[in-house]
Amino acid sequence: MERDNLYFVLFEQQKDFEQTKGLVNREKTDEITKLSLLKMPIIITGIRRCGKSSLLKLIKNKLKLKEKEHLYIDFNDERLINFSVDDFQKIIDFLEENDYKKDCILFIDEIQEVKGWEKWVERIRKKHIVFISGSNSKLLSKEISTVLTGRSINFNLYPFSFREFLEYKKIDIKNWKISLGIQSKIRKNFDIFIETGGFPQRILSNNDIIVSELYENILYRDIISKFNKNLSKPIKEISLYLISNISSDISLRTLSSFSGIKNIATVKKILDAFENAFLYFTLNKFDYSIKKQIQNPKKIYCVDNGIVTSLGFRFSQNRGNLLENFVAIELKRKGKDFYYHKENSECDFVIKNNLKIVEAIQVCFNFNEKNEKRELDGLLEAMKKFNLNEGIILTYDQEKEFKVENKNIIIKSIWRWLIE
Repeated sequence: MERDNLYFVLFEQQKDFEQTKGLVNREKTDEITKLSLLKMPIIITGIRRCGKSSLLKLIKNKLKLKEKEHLYIDFNDERLINFSVDDFQKIIDFLEENDYKKDCILFIDEIQEVKGWEKWVERIRKKHIVFISGSNSKLLSKEISTVLTGRSINFNLYPFSFREFLEYKKIDIKNWKISLGIQSKIRKNFDIFIETGGFPQRILSNNDIIVSELYENILYRDIISKFNKNLSKPIKEISLYLISNISSDISLRTLSSFSGIKNIATVKKILDAFENAFLYFTLNKFDYSIKKQIQNPKKIYCVDNGIVTSLGFRFSQNRGNLLENFVAIELKRKGKDFYYHKENSECDFVIKNNLKIVEAIQVCFNFNEKNEKRELDGLLEAMKKFNLNEGIILTYDQEKEFKVENKNIIIKSIWRWLIE
């Protein structure tokens, strides 16, 4: 890439990075900022448009960095399409020629677009703190970890949590337990959030089209482009199948039959591509045998409810599955090690801490006479299996506690569970 062209782009990108109006604080901001003191590369991954670039701005503000104390580079910029690994030295030249602080902090977006980037980061990391963001989980691959000699700190970022959404709405939840007025506002906004999801641009614009366009963008740029053109239609069909079956079991054979792709290995690669782009994630059935976990059917979840509803699957038509998807996202956001459990009956989620299952959770829209046996059977089966005295049933808006077979069952509304 021509030196002058690169310098021009870098100057332009610095101007954009200084624009911080309308930023909403993220729950990870303080934690990530403090870890910069360790002077290790910090890698932030997540689905496109979940707020990674804004998080970098928040970190920059938190560190109170002045103009020449940091540099921002966005490799998603089409003007850098011809940038190669050989051009990285020009970035160092840019810093020196423009009187940047010798140990200035680097904020780099979508660096995975440049092959060999990890070797450059390994070379400069002793002199510069580097924040890296990207929309592909390959940023966390074993190959990259090996090049960085295992010395990097990794974070996954998701679209807004419900707490972050409430903060954007300027709803103070400090006294929610004693204020019916605050509880009413929380419930009202929960109804909105469960359908719209947490993509920042969707929330700021209040426009459904934003999310459907984002979905198409991810589908083409991050998934379809990685395969032969003749797989374009089957990939779209598989994605819609997954969307319409969120919170349900899936199998590679079913996807193969549905899409007409006979090669199971190809179907597996497509599913992996969806997960690498953070569009969907799968959940293993719990088993002490890792081999059996891999062999057993997996459940599928979408990274944001807004994607599901933007494609026509409304909350009123699919309430139970969307609520379960919502809970799965939150467990993922919190970094929980979780699974589903199934023998004779199914428990939606069991959470593992170290080597022990410590919590069992069922999710349903409404706990009533029609589903009481099914929900309790699955929950109690897991509680007995893992010797748990307490189990939780998360619902849309119910609160109750009772005992069954000397086991404590807590029914709790999801909105309360989210903010407690």
